[in-house]
Amino acid sequence: MRLRPDKDRPPRILIVAGEASGDLHGASLARELRARVPDCELFGIAGERMRATGVRALVNVEEIAGLGVVELASTIGRTLSAMRMLIRLLKRDPPDLVILIDYADFNLFFARFARRAGVPVLYYIVPQVWAWRRGRIAKLVRRSDRLAVVFPFEEQVYAAGGERVTFVGHPLLDIARPAADRTATLARHGFPPAARLLSLMPGSRRGEVLHLLPPMAQAARLLSDRRGLIPVILLAPTLTAADLRAAAGDAIAGMRIISGDSYSIIAASELALVASGTATLETALLGCPMVIAYKMSPLSYAIARALVRGVGSIGMPNILAGRRIVPELIQREVTADNLVRAGEPMLDEPVRSETIAALNTTRSRLGAPGAAARVAEIALGMIA
Repeated sequence: MRLRPDKDRPPRILIVAGEASGDLHGASLARELRARVPDCELFGIAGERMRATGVRALVNVEEIAGLGVVELASTIGRTLSAMRMLIRLLKRDPPDLVILIDYADFNLFFARFARRAGVPVLYYIVPQVWAWRRGRIAKLVRRSDRLAVVFPFEEQVYAAGGERVTFVGHPLLDIARPAADRTATLARHGFPPAARLLSLMPGSRRGEVLHLLPPMAQAARLLSDRRGLIPVILLAPTLTAADLRAAAGDAIAGMRIISGDSYSIIAASELALVASGTATLETALLGCPMVIAYKMSPLSYAIARALVRGVGSIGMPNILAGRRIVPELIQREVTADNLVRAGEPMLDEPVRSETIAALNTTRSRLGAPGAAARVAEIALGMIA
């Protein structure tokens, strides 16, 4: 491993986050690093949140986010260009440390070049290869100097890494909190005091939104007619309102699109329709009943099915619980009628209270708050 050449200058740390969730956690980590070493140089692949903390973006997350084999075609050129640029950087002006955040294929490939260049690698929020590519576990351990895992069972999954693997707790414990209570949230966004909200979270990538938003919007109209719910589409920071309209057109006409206050809206909602991913765990921590949905192109799904092994659920709340506590719909199951059929029972007692109680147990399985602070200590210890 390459030793830090000049300890009298501030450390230079390359952070790679390729998706909205990675950008969220990368921003928290950047703040913790700066709190300890204010003049450290942070740069890499960064989204809006990381850039706001002062991380210098060599590539913007928004330029390379993709979904599935087919959907990646639109971003593959930019993604390959980003990879080549980072590899050249390793050779020309190597950083003191590389921190990789999720983003499985890209980061696992890049880790190989970082190790070859002698730059230490810290993998934070390791990809869920235990669910879909278990054969890559050994490769991930081999290419990382340290692994900071966020689920307790991952310590056993990566046991081959020994003391190099540390369970740091889940960073969402510090992040997934509403900014205001229900009354204040409704007032802030101009909803009536008795409004009953339905949150739509169709994903953070255009491919997800294209497949999920139309049936979610149709289901929202049905639930609005039947149960008086007011649909609210929560806009991911990697997307624009124009992306939503391009995906769903007239299906979302008249629906509110809100960005920047997602946690408060979710906490104030009666129900959420959520794309499988980090948002399901956020919604669980906020205590909102949900229907988890996922849909991709037929080819991408066929490949994904061939890779997934030994996991009976796609939603992390269900995986953590070891049972189906909220409904899941996949591929052809994702229709407006099915979304309504799955979600409507959670609007009534006793199913509603039972679901919320089950979701609340998720928090106890995620360790203690302070994950980003613990990862910052590991990172700085690697280059001390």
